[in-house]
Amino acid sequence: MSGCSKRCKLGFVKFAQTIFKLITGTLSKDKIEDELEMTMVCHRPEGLEQLEAQTNFTKRELQVLYRGFKNECPSGVVNEDTFKQIYAQFFPHGDASMYAHYLFNAFDTTQTGSVKFEDFVTALSILLRGTVHEKLRWTFNLYDINKDGYINKEEMMDIVKAIYDMMGKYTYPVLKEDTPRQHVDVFFQKMDKNKDGIVTLDEFLESCQEDDNIMRSLQLFQNVM
Repeated sequence: MSGCSKRCKLGFVKFAQTIFKLITGTLSKDKIEDELEMTMVCHRPEGLEQLEAQTNFTKRELQVLYRGFKNECPSGVVNEDTFKQIYAQFFPHGDASMYAHYLFNAFDTTQTGSVKFEDFVTALSILLRGTVHEKLRWTFNLYDINKDGYINKEEMMDIVKAIYDMMGKYTYPVLKEDTPRQHVDVFFQKMDKNKDGIVTLDEFLESCQEDDNIMRSLQLFQNVM
């Protein structure tokens, strides 16, 4: 592995840790200033004002995220292998590779095999600070693995199993092997309202918003983001 690749992986870990601070609300004003000092670079991103207008992040938060990202990843993009490395470190007791694969594909909206800062921070804004409707639309896109505009039971099973695999064998209470399948059977039956074997976006949105159990289940996804 080249020195540049190692620096990119290490740098993206720092970037992920900054995201964690945003999620938990521990990125205070003073800490933001500290982060800025630690990740200073000699240039600023183009379109920062546009990103501020398009996302729910402040200009200062975007600077923190961008500078940490760009300082350690000079290419300005992250590939799937790096993405998997990040999730492997955050979930050491499980296998995060498949979930990271699906999540990466959801972030890689142009299917180029790489995620730019703009792509990442736009999606992150939705997941962390978007409306319920925005979060659900994004989650539907994650579950729609083949991007045909529908979710079938196999796709839902693949995502749910990937999440359980990532959480690992140390979950409490201990999960039975057939738990993911049971989970999917119940929720797919509720979502597939016209029983045609697929779930449309409208069915997904309606089911999630009218069923508290489904909404609570989707919190698992948001928590492991």
